[in-house]
Amino acid sequence: EQHWYRPRGWLTALLAPLEGLFALLAAVRRQAFRRGWKSSEKLPVPLVVIGNINVGGVGKTPLTQALLRDFAARRVKVGVISRGYGGSAATPTEVTPDSDPAQVGDEPLLLAAAGAPVAVGRDRVAAGRHLLALHPDLELILSDDGLQHYRLARDLEIVVLDPGVPCPDR
Repeated sequence: EQHWYRPRGWLTALLAPLEGLFALLAAVRRQAFRRGWKSSEKLPVPLVVIGNINVGGVGKTPLTQALLRDFAARRVKVGVISRGYGGSAATPTEVTPDSDPAQVGDEPLLLAAAGAPVAVGRDRVAAGRHLLALHPDLELILSDDGLQHYRLARDLEIVVLDPGVPCPDR
């Protein structure tokens, strides 16, 4: 993480071939979805992805919590899907305030404690379907993270940046 924000010349040179390979593979994958060689699946309700392009926490979960409060005040029924980073759940799993964080991850647990229906799963499409099967009255789904998960079609992306982190000169 330290190198991400304050690159060192020797490490940058050492990592350049891997960076190039990663960038090429990511570009090919993006194009496969754009050209229809790989397909995205649209859920029956609008989906908003909240993600980041920085390393480390930049405030995605607090923003998701704020959006949940705002939508609740407007009486919009909103659920959340997440990968459940740090959790061990292998299949889509509903998160409740008393779920085990070792199974579902700690951030989804915070969102469930806020009163939102939450489901975690490595397969975001399956997690979205699972959440809608459990809560068919949902009008909107927020995806906590997932900018790179193109298989799940989204209606809107919100990218969260940390304003206190200097951007490298590139």
